[in-house]
Amino acid sequence: MLALGSPLLVGVYHEGVLIQTERSTDKSSEALPRIMKTLLETFTCKGLYFARGPGSFMAIKVTYLFLKTLEIALGIPLKACDGFTFNGGQPIKAVGKLFFVKEHGKITTEFLKDEQESNWELPLRLDTATFGQDTSPLYHLPAL
Repeated sequence: MLALGSPLLVGVYHEGVLIQTERSTDKSSEALPRIMKTLLETFTCKGLYFARGPGSFMAIKVTYLFLKTLEIALGIPLKACDGFTFNGGQPIKAVGKLFFVKEHGKITTEFLKDEQESNWELPLRLDTATFGQDTSPLYHLPAL
């Protein structure tokens, strides 16, 4: 699941291969319950994988709370990775001309004079080794 900004992307994988993608430009708090209700009624979920940040503070918070609730209530294992996994390592918008960048494994913020676009994509094959046990939100907030 990718909910660091718009659009929200939710992928369904079978044996590691993407078989269905749900996309929404609605707020995460509105789209997540609707999408997940439909998917959980249709598919048996064996794991939840999501991008824990950086990105939209509210989207990260809502997504984490929603998925953590599913993990606890339904016993579905939850794993996470950073958002750079889903945009080819490109800068991620923070605020204004400030962007999150990842270099040598470290996430920092930088002012970039040219607007950067994050082209979010769900991988066609899910590499579960990319995801770790640390599912806490990556609230890497820039100083304003």
